Amino acid sequence: MRAVQQVLKSGQLRAGRIVDQFEASFARAVGARHAVAVNSGTTALFLAYRALLKPGDEVIVPDFTFVATASMVVAVGAKPVFADVDPATFLLDPADVERHLTLRTRALAPVHLYGCPADIAGLMRVARRYRLRVIWDAAQAHGAKFHGHDVGWFPDVVCYSFYPSKNVTTGEGGMLTTSDPSLAAEFRLARSHGEESRYRHVRLGFNFRLTDVAAALGREQMRKLPSAVRKRQRHAAILTSGLANIPGLETPRITAGAEHAFNVFTIRLNPKILGMSRAEFQKTLAQRGIETAVHYPLPLHRQPIFRGWGSDRDFPTSTRLAQTVLSLPVHPGLSERDLRYIIRTVRAVTEAPED
Repeated sequence: MRAVQQVLKSGQLRAGRIVDQFEASFARAVGARHAVAVNSGTTALFLAYRALLKPGDEVIVPDFTFVATASMVVAVGAKPVFADVDPATFLLDPADVERHLTLRTRALAPVHLYGCPADIAGLMRVARRYRLRVIWDAAQAHGAKFHGHDVGWFPDVVCYSFYPSKNVTTGEGGMLTTSDPSLAAEFRLARSHGEESRYRHVRLGFNFRLTDVAAALGREQMRKLPSAVRKRQRHAAILTSGLANIPGLETPRITAGAEHAFNVFTIRLNPKILGMSRAEFQKTLAQRGIETAVHYPLPLHRQPIFRGWGSDRDFPTSTRLAQTVLSLPVHPGLSERDLRYIIRTVRAVTEAPED
């Protein structure tokens, strides 16, 4: 609050020195050479696709993700091609990616869903084999790592969101990270009307800038991120242990070699074994003071905007996940007492005795 107040008092509210500082701190934190701040995670995806794709190009996108990962492909005139996800991790399956490649495929758009890194090694092997670019959607993965490297370190481009529900927030905002200076330069031009110098516009651009007010908030959030992620991981470990061995309930699994940032803690339910629907389970928890959420209730092929782009038979895993996933609280503000209450309540609802 003090950091934001200082910007307000300065009268310099637009993108300026504080945005520069935020970008520098973010790049250092993830190990990338460049970080470019923009006004939303959706904007970050749009600029990344716009820089790396041409109209008619195809991009492989997981069928189970938030709509922006695919809709921004459409926004730049390219075509998202959906692939199914791994049933254990819910993340883009490299084997299914290969089944959907065509002569028009130019890129992959894996998502580090819920804060869990995708199979980066497997997906990079596919990308190298077929000479594809990779645009990583890390909207939920601030602080996540793969084999010791932050997910923002990997090529070609990594896109983040700073929406209020993320591990780092600026209210609204986004970031692109890359170690390619030409891409970073393109992003900087495109986010500000293609302006090379004051009132000199060298290409089509937009007003996608982040403000110094938002950057001040983000800069302070970055200082707290390592501690916040450790708390999320500790909370997830307590929940995983406490909810083990409940028939009809599966706790999150993590990609081999990955360090999950636990933006959300998403379980998977089997209604037949539980003897109740997900909606009934959710309602019972809500009556006992536990807020939950479904991320996400529709796979992409079922979204009205993508009607006719595939069937449940084409994407069996993502179809089942959309019907059975449920996110429990895991945020840093929880106390150990809160976590124990969540565990006791879930076990009581499922009639599973405590270990």
